[in-house]
Formats: sequence, structure tokens, C-alpha cells
Amino acid sequence: MLRKHQTLSLASSSNPQRNLNVNSLKLFGFSALFTSTSTSTNPSASPDSSLTSELPDIPSWVSKQNTGTQPSGDDDFVIPSLATWIENHPKVRLFPTKKPETPVEKLTKILKCPYPSPAIVVQALNASDLSVSDVSVDQLLKRFSNSWISAYGVFIWAKTQSGYTHTPELYNFMVDVLGKAKMFDLLLDLIEEMKQLKGYINLDTIFKVMRRLANARRFSEAIEVFRRIEELGVEKDVMALNGLLDALVKGDGVEHACEAFVELKECIPLDSSTFNILVHGFCKARRLSDARKILNEMNEHGFEPCTVSFTCFIEAYCHEKDFRNVDAILDEMKEKGCRPNAVTYTIIMHARGRAGEIGKALEVYEMMKKDSCLPDSSFYSSLIFILSKTGRLKDADEIFEDMVKQGVKPNALTYNTMISSACGHSLEEKALKLLKRMEEDSCKPDISTYAPLLKMCCRKKRMKVLNFLLSHMLNNDVSIDHTTYTLLVRGLCNSGKLEQACAFFEEMVLKGMIAKSSICTMLVEKLEKEDMIEAKQKIQELVPNVKEPKTTV
Repeated sequence: MLRKHQTLSLASSSNPQRNLNVNSLKLFGFSALFTSTSTSTNPSASPDSSLTSELPDIPSWVSKQNTGTQPSGDDDFVIPSLATWIENHPKVRLFPTKKPETPVEKLTKILKCPYPSPAIVVQALNASDLSVSDVSVDQLLKRFSNSWISAYGVFIWAKTQSGYTHTPELYNFMVDVLGKAKMFDLLLDLIEEMKQLKGYINLDTIFKVMRRLANARRFSEAIEVFRRIEELGVEKDVMALNGLLDALVKGDGVEHACEAFVELKECIPLDSSTFNILVHGFCKARRLSDARKILNEMNEHGFEPCTVSFTCFIEAYCHEKDFRNVDAILDEMKEKGCRPNAVTYTIIMHARGRAGEIGKALEVYEMMKKDSCLPDSSFYSSLIFILSKTGRLKDADEIFEDMVKQGVKPNALTYNTMISSACGHSLEEKALKLLKRMEEDSCKPDISTYAPLLKMCCRKKRMKVLNFLLSHMLNNDVSIDHTTYTLLVRGLCNSGKLEQACAFFEEMVLKGMIAKSSICTMLVEKLEKEDMIEAKQKIQELVPNVKEPKTTV
């Protein structure tokens, strides 16, 4: 627990011009304030044994060029206190093991190669001496969820195996993978296949399809899926309608959501969530007058605006840093008997912190105390973020340690915030120790966990640690996505590691991902500068429309 003299320092340093009274500082005495709250986390996947690293081999069209560059001492450097953990990690290729490869490892090696189509993936898998009974299809799909060709190839290969049938959950997972890759023709073919299997299509399937269509701004098609929902064996009820509206709103199609609402509101019984989704959509689009109209219609249908309704307005005003109206909404909530919840307070505190009003952000604790509202892991994560952004890392560390004492277990978001802060301040040892602690706490990392670590390794030229992190991702079934490939290519380019940058670029393109023009141009310009002409030409062949570097006279 933070002691009184610690909280005095925490509050006073946030706003040195203001004299805070002693009573206002009591809000930082966490043990007297908060009861035990827990946040569940998914257990981290246990390592299989040694796996090949995700680091791609240097393409021959790069490696055979004499670039004149030599490996630096930073490449193989590992923080001494973490050397044992890294070197004994069961997957790092640089430290071979005598253990035989498991079937999952063998198939992972096969699937890491880029393939032009799922059919070629199936051929490669058929050529192995393995069968679906030897592996976990679920694990393989997760590992390659951002490489739809490999994932779909595994899916097809597995279902053709004798005595094996995909579960509805795996079909739904594959639907989401294809939707994320915008392979909608294949997705719809898969839906038809599921329809024939009877009972495989459920509301979760429909949600995934509508969400992916809306994210691709194919709003009319998302609505059409809803209209045909009963043909697919799913009831057309308010839960399904809310899923449609939510997908449209999150895809920035609130106008389409409103049109669907008008069309369907007379034939489907509504609930308060239906209106709150539309309120959120209009607030997100900064159309607050339209959001107010929805509140009025909500009343007409016999539903009272609730905490969720007003929190949407608070979020919109916070985005505009209009804290006068934030306070006005809080007053309106009190008048109508709506108590703010942890989400409401987290939004306000985060916005105050981002606006540089650290003192005001910390005062949110006092507001929570008065309302007997208990902070959750998201609130703590936001507070840690605010303190870290202002350079108050010691205070952030104390909050991180204290939340556990208050019974609030750090989740992936909390760890990601701490790791990102450490990486941003070049605290390499601290960042990697947090990843290790996350592993020990059975808190499963996600792609956001690794992004700042990978960026830091590129910046510091820690190639051995980079290799370790990519292997660690693979072991936790975290697939490299487009954003991460872009981060790696950019970071390695900026650090002069052009061979590795080319390797990741080629792997990204051959997996069917579209490279940003700015990344292509950067890589070509760097290769031109280092006189790596063949490599430059190969990149231009991979992405034909990349611009030639500007020549200077």
C-alpha cells in the first residue's frame, strides 16, 4: 500500500502550484478504499520444445551482395541478468537442443515458408509424414492466423484427413481469419459449407461475418447477411440486431446503422442496448445532437438512459478536451440517479492525463471514493500510462505493485502498458523482466505486448534478443500481422540492418500482405544509398509500383 508520505509526493508533484489539503490525499490510501477485485487471464501456452525462430533467412539476392557492413557487438548482446532465461528458452534456434522435433514443430517449419495458394500448402502438408492426429489444428491456426493462405491450407488439409471433423469453433475461427484478410468470396463459400453441416452456424458466426464486412466498409452486404439470418438457421432477435448495429457503428457506418434501425425496429422487440449502440455511434462521429435524439426515442420506447448512455457523451467531450461539458454530463447523471462506473472514471482520468492535467487526473480517485466505485485493471492501466508519459516511472511502478495488494490482478493491458513505458524510456532490462514476469503470472501476451519490445530491439540492434522475441511470440501462438512486419522493416532499415529488413519485407509480401508505399520507398532508398542494386531491383519486382529514389545533383 502507498504510505501517506508517498501519496503526498505523488499528488504534489503532479501540480506544484496548488496546495492540496490533507483530506484530499487520503484517496491514495488504497487499502482503506478498495476491496478485492480480480481479473481473469488466460494461461500462457506451455512451450512444446525447441522451435525454429520466426526470423526469416536472408534472401540469396541480398546475402550474396557485399554490402561492406559487419555485425556489431550489439547483435549478440544480452542483458546478463536475463541471459539464462533467454538462452534456455525452449524455442530459440541459436541455442539448439538435442530433443527431437515434435509434430507441431515440423508442421510449423513447413508453414513458415510462403506459398502462393492454400492448395500448395495442402500439397506441402501431404508430402510430410504427419497426420492430423499428431497435432493440434487449433494451435496451428492461431499461429498462422495473420497468414490466411497458410491457415486456410491447414484447415483444408485437416478436414480431408480420415476420421477427422472440424468443430464449429474452428469453422468460426477460420471465418474470422478469412474475413480479416478480406477474402470474402472464400468466406461465403465456407458459410455455405457450414450450412450443409447443420447446426454449425450460430450467432457468433453471424457476428464475425457482419463485423468483418463492416470493417471493410461493405455495409450493405453486412445488412444483407442479417436479413438472411433465418435462412442460415439463426433467430432474428434483438441480440442479433444489436450485433449488426454494433458492427456497423464500429466500422464507422453509424448512418447505415441508423437506416437499419429504422427498417427493423417495428418487427423486432428492442432493448436499451439497441439505443445505447446508436448513441455511441453518433457520439463517436461527434454528432451529439443526433445522439440526443436517440436518447429521446429511447425514452419514448420506455427505456431510461443509463450510465452507458451518458458515458458515451463523456467520451465524446473528453476526446475534444471539453471538460466543462464533461462536468455538466456528470451533474446530469447525478440528477437522474445514474452513478458513473469504473469505465466512466477511466475515460475521464485518461483524457485529463493526455491533456497534461495530471493533478486533475489524479483527483478522479477522490471522485471514485465518494461514489464508492472500485477501480479495475483498466483504470490502473490508464493511471500507469499517465504517470509513465510524464516521466514518473517510480510512481507508475508503485501503482503496479500496489494494485496486486488490492486484489486487482494485472492483465495483458496492464503489462503491455508497463512494457511499452519501459521500452519508450530505453529500459531494456526492465521491459524484458516484465515479459518474464508476465509469463510467470500465466498472463498470455498478445501482439501489443511484443510491438514495443521488437521496436526497441531494432533500435538497439539486439538481433539475438529480437530472434528470441519472435520465437517467444510463436510459442504463445501470436501471429505476426501487417503492422508488426511494417514495424520490423522500418526499424531494421533505420538501424542499418538492410539484409534482415529485406528478409521480413519479402516474407510479408509473399504472405499476401500489401506493403505501405512509404515502407517500400524507404527500403529502396536505403538499398540505393548502400549500392545494393540487385536487392533494390528485387524489391521493385516484389512491389512493381514502388517509386524510384530521388536523385540529387
